[in-house]
Amino acid sequence: MSDELIVKVKQMIIDSLRIEGMSPEEIDADAPLFGEGLGLDSIDALQLVVAMEKEFGVVVPDAATGTTVFASVRSMAGYIADNRK
Repeated sequence: MSDELIVKVKQMIIDSLRIEGMSPEEIDADAPLFGEGLGLDSIDALQLVVAMEKEFGVVVPDAATGTTVFASVRSMAGYIADNRK
């Protein structure tokens, strides 16, 4: 998994969730996305599932997988790298 992919995932999060005034550099790749990290919620998770599918062609099949995938930016990038078509 490349640093370039991590930056792309960060940018996808910013764009798909319309986070104003934040740059990819401000997001810690290892911080939790939900709760204390970025503070995302279940609606945000749905938007990220759609964005990942559109941008990377990667499907998150169920909530259990989603919990693991959306733990952090790094886990998202790893899942994308492993499951890209």
